[in-house]
Amino acid sequence: MLLVQWVRIEELRAELRELKVRGGGQEDAGTRAGEDVTRTRRDLPGHAPRKQRQLGHRRRTFLHLLPLSSHSDDEEDKTLLKWTVGQSQGEGLQVSGHTVTVTRGGLYFIYSQVLYEDTTFVMGHVIKKSLGNNKTSLMKCMKSMADSIDLAMNTCYTAGVQNLESGSMLELSIPRKKAGVILQPHSTFLGSYKI
Repeated sequence: MLLVQWVRIEELRAELRELKVRGGGQEDAGTRAGEDVTRTRRDLPGHAPRKQRQLGHRRRTFLHLLPLSSHSDDEEDKTLLKWTVGQSQGEGLQVSGHTVTVTRGGLYFIYSQVLYEDTTFVMGHVIKKSLGNNKTSLMKCMKSMADSIDLAMNTCYTAGVQNLESGSMLELSIPRKKAGVILQPHSTFLGSYKI
């Protein structure tokens, strides 16, 4: 969230510098004699209205995934979730089975939540990025679980901003074989959108 705010502040600073240059650098835009203080950049001379404001109203690439099934990889002691598209827009992210492939690089906000129903002491999941032969853990989420099956339900949510290169593959894995996971769309999901 701080990165998004920092980017927006830098954009506003650039707009202010441009306004000062176009206004001759004499005074702040909108405060010269006889000008309306409420005028926006679009109202200034030399600025034609844009079809869409580049950063505020453009269609962002996003992908929100819902769980289809889980698969236990006993050899690697992990559980993988197979995903289906819940909602999507744009072409920068593609899902195939248990992985998401990035086709347009850039900064992405990634979020995930898993609802566990398991008596294992600690449950959690890891979001990993693969690019070529390199695998990197981007985010981890861990939750303590009750030892009674009647009480052993807990969600684990994590989110963050990551730079993803074109060709990167994302995977959500649970470092337990045969993990007890609730595969309902409102409780377990994975998503990302381009910032």
